[in-house]
Amino acid sequence: MSSRPPTGSRSARDLERYAALFSARATSTRSSAMRDLMALTAQPQVISLAGGLPDMSVFPAEVLAKVTSQVAAEASARALQYGPTEGLDDVREAIAHVMAAEGMTNVEADDILVTTGGQQVIDLVCRTLVDPGDVIIAEAPTYPGAVPCFGSFEADVVQIAMDADGMRVDELEETLDRLEREGRRPKFIYTIPTFHNPGGVTMSLPRRKRLVEVARERELLVLEDNPYGLLRYEGDPLPTLYSLDGGAFVIYLGTFSKILSAGIRVGWAVAPGPVYQKLNIGKQAADLCSSSLSQLFVATYFRSGLWAEQLTRFKEVYRRRRDVMLDALAEFFGPEAAWTRPEGGLFLWATLPDYIDTTDLLARALEDDVAFVPGRAAYLDGRGGSSMRLNFSGVTEDDIREGVRRIGKVVREQVELYGTLTGSAGGAAQAPPAPAAGSEGALADVVPLPRRAGDDRARGSR
Repeated sequence: MSSRPPTGSRSARDLERYAALFSARATSTRSSAMRDLMALTAQPQVISLAGGLPDMSVFPAEVLAKVTSQVAAEASARALQYGPTEGLDDVREAIAHVMAAEGMTNVEADDILVTTGGQQVIDLVCRTLVDPGDVIIAEAPTYPGAVPCFGSFEADVVQIAMDADGMRVDELEETLDRLEREGRRPKFIYTIPTFHNPGGVTMSLPRRKRLVEVARERELLVLEDNPYGLLRYEGDPLPTLYSLDGGAFVIYLGTFSKILSAGIRVGWAVAPGPVYQKLNIGKQAADLCSSSLSQLFVATYFRSGLWAEQLTRFKEVYRRRRDVMLDALAEFFGPEAAWTRPEGGLFLWATLPDYIDTTDLLARALEDDVAFVPGRAAYLDGRGGSSMRLNFSGVTEDDIREGVRRIGKVVREQVELYGTLTGSAGGAAQAPPAPAAGSEGALADVVPLPRRAGDDRARGSR
């Protein structure tokens, strides 16, 4: 019998053997809700509306074969070798081209740090800026994958409410004033302004401009996470925070995970010079360099000129799937629920009456072979208990409809049970009042987008 120490689930039985060795950072780190669900949702019978997965079946297999063969034929030695920490010049030039497509035309290849996915940028920024107890500002809700990262660096995360126009910048300013009175200066503001994950909303142009002004006035760094900006299905594009700022206080995070492939694990950061240098050093310590094979795949693919056509293909598929999900929610979730209506991206955010706990609801939904991300995964203070994140990009239209039907069935069971126990007819999810003209909107953890006349897809606007 092997004497090798137990790993994986077996190690839980021997926790006491190793517990005294763990650092405070490791002890305080939370597991990612999405990663915890991966093993369950990988089962073929489970319809997963939980992951943030692009549908790579939309990417032509013959293109993958052609590009891979070309890399092997033309650059096999480079592909199998270490590369510079900041990334290969070929892929940095491709990234500059992608950023220019979103209006950031002043970015040069030398400004770009290639990373192992966008997630590494969040880690490197925390590694570079955050000491235990330091304040990070984030939206409420925030990207669930950032929650364990912030926790691992023992940050004090202060979350700012959102509404249909994104982060409440007026509340942000009030919070910054309070923190200043307490002698606490945030290390950075983390935001996903475009097609928010998990909220599905987009920060308005006035708020973008004001956020950049606030950063300049207070000399605060902003980490702009923009994985979804090119996945717009309707409406007019808005300038990125980075383009409004010019690179003085905004750190830009990009990734190919949603517009090319999640599996190649290539992301990037653009940051003010001194911050860039520290991020580079941090990456040296973390992994020396990102995969040369993946980088050359990206560079070769972009030289082929196929990326714009593929992006259009992704958008057409995801737009249809979004519409199917919105229609299914209107049909199966009932009047007790509210949800956002995203103009792009991969997610929407649904809210149920506050007597329904979506963490418990998930356990029941898994019995019916359907999964979602419970809302608490997007908060660091226990909020979000009646909300959920739903993904519409990773499964077929038929599975989206069936998955929403199954969740709706479980929701109705909970509503009926509540009515039986209380003698009431249940209650609708609490949506905020419409903001007054010129105001910054009403406080809310989750704020549905405005309803379009005659469109039940935006029922969350109640």
